Amino acid sequence: MARPRNPLAKAKAEGREKINAGRFKDRAEPKAGGPLGAPPKWIIDTDTSKAKSAWQLFQKDMPWLNQSHRMLVGMAASIQGRIMAGQEVGVQSMNLLRQMLGQMGATPADATKITVPDEKEDKDDLLD
Repeated sequence: MARPRNPLAKAKAEGREKINAGRFKDRAEPKAGGPLGAPPKWIIDTDTSKAKSAWQLFQKDMPWLNQSHRMLVGMAASIQGRIMAGQEVGVQSMNLLRQMLGQMGATPADATKITVPDEKEDKDDLLD
């Protein structure tokens, strides 16, 4: 079985693109299109779901999310919004939410895999 393909950003963070330069030579990352942004119009807060509040919570707690994550964040916000509104959600929904949070790097184990630039480094880059 073939080894899983590492994203270019992960390879750069680990220094692999220098060690195995040929493997990453012609690889390009997809464009993210900007930050996550405001929730879509269809995500609203109601008595039975606080999906908009959940979206804003995810946006605040996971600053690395971008526009390419909007579909996944929308699904997660829908489930989390029902929980926040005090609705009953089943085991399958809770498991799906857990999986989505893991995919977004929001669990303790997955958070170690996320590389977020340090604010000080960003300011230093602007000065150069």
